[in-house]
Amino acid sequence: MTNPSTFARKDEISYFSFEQLGLNPVNPKAKHLVVYQDQTPIPSQTVDTDNDGVHDKLAILAQYQAQQTLALEIKHQVKNKPSFTKRTQAEISRKVGGQWQGSKYIGGTFENVSELVPPKHYTDHGEYIRYEGTGIESDKVGYRVYLDWRNGFDIFGKTQDQLALHKIGQDGYKSYHYMADWGMDILKVGKSVGMGGYGYWNGQEVERVSNVDSWRSKIVENGPIYSAFENTYQGWQVTPELKTNLKAQLAMTAGSRLVKVNLATDHKVDNIAIGLVKHKGTELIVDDINVQGTAWVYIGSFGQQSLNKDNLGMGLFIRKNNVKQITQDKNNYVIVTKSNSTLLEYYFAAAWQAEENGISSLGEFKQYLEQTSEKLTRTIRVRKQTALDIADKNKPLTANYALNWAKRLADSEIRRKVYDYVNGGYDKMRFRPSKYTYTTGLLAQSLDDLRQVTGEQRYWDASYAMISSFINEDGSIATYKESDYNIDKINSGKFILRMYDYTGQEKYKTAAGHLRQQLKNHPKTSNGAYWHKKKYPHQLWLDGVYMGMPFLAEYSLLFEGGEHIEDAVHEFEVSKQYLRDPNTGLYFHGWDESKSIEWANKQTGLSQEFWSRGMGWLAMASVDIMDFIPQARPDLREKMLKTINELARDLAKFQHESGTWYQIPNKPNAPGNYLESSASSMFTYFYAKALNKGYIDKQYQDIALKAYQGVVNEFIESHPDGSVSLTNMCFVAGLGFGRDGSYGYYMSEPVLADDPKGTGPFIMASAQIAKLLN
Repeated sequence: MTNPSTFARKDEISYFSFEQLGLNPVNPKAKHLVVYQDQTPIPSQTVDTDNDGVHDKLAILAQYQAQQTLALEIKHQVKNKPSFTKRTQAEISRKVGGQWQGSKYIGGTFENVSELVPPKHYTDHGEYIRYEGTGIESDKVGYRVYLDWRNGFDIFGKTQDQLALHKIGQDGYKSYHYMADWGMDILKVGKSVGMGGYGYWNGQEVERVSNVDSWRSKIVENGPIYSAFENTYQGWQVTPELKTNLKAQLAMTAGSRLVKVNLATDHKVDNIAIGLVKHKGTELIVDDINVQGTAWVYIGSFGQQSLNKDNLGMGLFIRKNNVKQITQDKNNYVIVTKSNSTLLEYYFAAAWQAEENGISSLGEFKQYLEQTSEKLTRTIRVRKQTALDIADKNKPLTANYALNWAKRLADSEIRRKVYDYVNGGYDKMRFRPSKYTYTTGLLAQSLDDLRQVTGEQRYWDASYAMISSFINEDGSIATYKESDYNIDKINSGKFILRMYDYTGQEKYKTAAGHLRQQLKNHPKTSNGAYWHKKKYPHQLWLDGVYMGMPFLAEYSLLFEGGEHIEDAVHEFEVSKQYLRDPNTGLYFHGWDESKSIEWANKQTGLSQEFWSRGMGWLAMASVDIMDFIPQARPDLREKMLKTINELARDLAKFQHESGTWYQIPNKPNAPGNYLESSASSMFTYFYAKALNKGYIDKQYQDIALKAYQGVVNEFIESHPDGSVSLTNMCFVAGLGFGRDGSYGYYMSEPVLADDPKGTGPFIMASAQIAKLLN
């Protein structure tokens, strides 16, 4: 576990699903896990993160110095299990033994419950619920959420790093508004949403979640390092036309001021608002939101706004792509949100001057906001092995070994999502309706590569189902527009040509013709390289070489007598001329001929860094296009063979001892850099296919085999149901629209598992390795 930041991360929480650990949740071992660092137990807790009543993850709390790597071991241990200091708490407490008199509950004593539905007649100041709502806290700070029409979020500031909720309000509402030994209520919520509350933006102001049929609050977890509760609002009348149910899960972890909020509605609700109470003497602090969409950004306020008349900072954190508008009304600083789905995730946090080691100045608070947004964006880097992984992988590398991994990953992907990618389906990784795009074409091609090696029809059936669903009877392509001039859209044309070859149906030839027409009209740089997209004018990216050129060469060979294969090879020549660094042999990600875009060097037009997956696209394209350059064109074949051999030589210089490659290959020791699975799979495919075709010397076979075994060892994750995942994958990286091409940018894109940009190349690499070893 490695801290990717140049500052220490104290009390950093990480989560691993039992599946990731090679355990079935019902396995008794899952209940008895202990985490060791240097043979000393560190705090951990099994948790139910989705509130389905079953613990699904292991939470681990660790302490990191700047850029520190920790070696942790997770053991099954029943006897002498360590206990950990309780540093989080969630509670609901209501009265029993008294009676209602109108809207007041008279007499009785407070009793904690795990779940509460307030009576219909319950309202604010009813003296029925202790401190009027559900509470949650870490040892740093506490919060409460009113369970009435106000739905306000309040803060319990604490003068000592210890739990306090169980002490608060036992004698009524008034006492906690004055300083006690633990601290006090420090926020005036008034008519606002308070500290990080949610509501609806009507265009003028925030409407709180008040008009509902009923409230229900439930404690989900109440453990030493993680606590959570869920509030359910039945029948939220959002607008006169829209009524829905809303679930909000709020969670805190030890040592943190943050509350993680997950909102889920039955119907998609546009313009959900999250906010901070706006007090006199404060102003809105807004992060620079010219960043990539998945980065976490913030707003905040700071000043003498606590009820103790001292400094209080409040912050909201949300992904940039969920920000529709940053605004304010009479009572609130507001983020108006957007989402492609019925889900929304964000965090809020308060920092009080009177805390133990509190934040007392605006500068300190801004540093807290900056570091917190980086921590949310740049997750802890993980390399791990499980007992199940080791048992699965501890076999000789043979053709059958490679095909077994390919089939297991392909079958896993088919079960997980392949049939979601059909036209009319829903892409759960991107939270949007499925589209005709390059990733589905890549995955389809990989499944068919596996079919060609194994002869197993299910792989053709799955790939054909995906891509054929977008081809209409007249050959038009659903969700595709030529006028976008997006080179990515060409990639799936490779599989369309396979469908034409396999079925002979004319509509597939027609569909491929539409893509060829795009390339005829596609704008180019002055030296003949295709723009990456119309919205990226004058720009050549490595990605686009793979997306367009093998298709162009194949189409031209099939239907144009090979007349335009030279145009496809020319793209490689321009890429080499402008993007290849003569010192390292590595290629920069992009080039802007106009030298005007923000990421481009003003003298060269080049982007700043070498990105491994960009070079992976280029490397795969270089061996794939050779399939369509006839022997009768030795001039073109020699150009490509030179490029292939240069790549083989230069990429080998940057291969890690594991056999894999870093996200930024020439900076292995830079903060946050990590071994990356999609690029490593692409390079493996490149070496193996080049060897199989005789394009490179046999001396590279050891590099190819080391690369394949490295990908398996580092990134393949075995699950107890027999499925597998490919981990440690850069989700996406591009240039422009907030993506500045800096090293920090490439470190800030999400790292996840099982995207087609990685699973496809791994399956393709496995097929080539099997051929190499057969």
